Amino acid sequence: MSISQQAPTPISITICGDGGCGKSSITLRLVRSQWTSEYDPTIEDSYSITRKIDGQNYHLSLTDTAGQEEYRGMWASSNLGADAFLLVYDITSRDSIDALQYFNDLIDMEAETRLDNAERAKRAGLSPSSYRDTVSATPGAKTVPPVKIVAGNKCDLQESRAVPAAMGLDWARRRGCGFMETSARLEVNIEETFALIVRRVVEARRMAELGVNENMEMNRRGMTKPLSPLPAGSEQNEKRGPGVRGPNIDGKVGKASIWRKLRCW
Repeated sequence: MSISQQAPTPISITICGDGGCGKSSITLRLVRSQWTSEYDPTIEDSYSITRKIDGQNYHLSLTDTAGQEEYRGMWASSNLGADAFLLVYDITSRDSIDALQYFNDLIDMEAETRLDNAERAKRAGLSPSSYRDTVSATPGAKTVPPVKIVAGNKCDLQESRAVPAAMGLDWARRRGCGFMETSARLEVNIEETFALIVRRVVEARRMAELGVNENMEMNRRGMTKPLSPLPAGSEQNEKRGPGVRGPNIDGKVGKASIWRKLRCW
């Protein structure tokens, strides 16, 4: 059977963060190529899309969750089973990056549970996939630690930036997360962020099948890459604050700029 005939590989992704940081905007930009400036607080929305990444089809189940504090009890009880978590903050709000700690702590507790499951599977002589089949339908049966990626959203609002890119990167690195800066409004690093998530999940699953918990070891080390350098001799492109690059168009950073491909993970 060719790759094109194979059923897409399922990956579940939960998107979390404080209210108003742009979680729904990121989700709708990916799913529907839409963006709206209106803020409508989400309790929970689910979406499904298919993407081909590195020649393989993936079925992405996205859960866009509530950021408001009054809904966080609901979040903890229903959203910890995902393969990956996208932790979103707003680069114009210091409070929004602080709010990620709540979600990160819950995800780390879930990761420890999955590592315990992996140890039980190993003692039973089962592979992670065999262990899941043996205890199928059990919510806590996963054995692969979840992938965590941090997204500093609204990176088009440079004049209002309150969280330097270096601070976001350091926050992510200290907690074992990958890192990106995104703009749902200008569609910066949206597809790239989810492609990164998929690749991390695929690698985590591969290592788990080999009996190597490298994903958690990567998390402990905070495997990230620095910002890519600007092309030499480019007069149009210049740095506009920490981690933001682009041509000066009427004093602003333009969409069709090199920072549209800015990546750090």
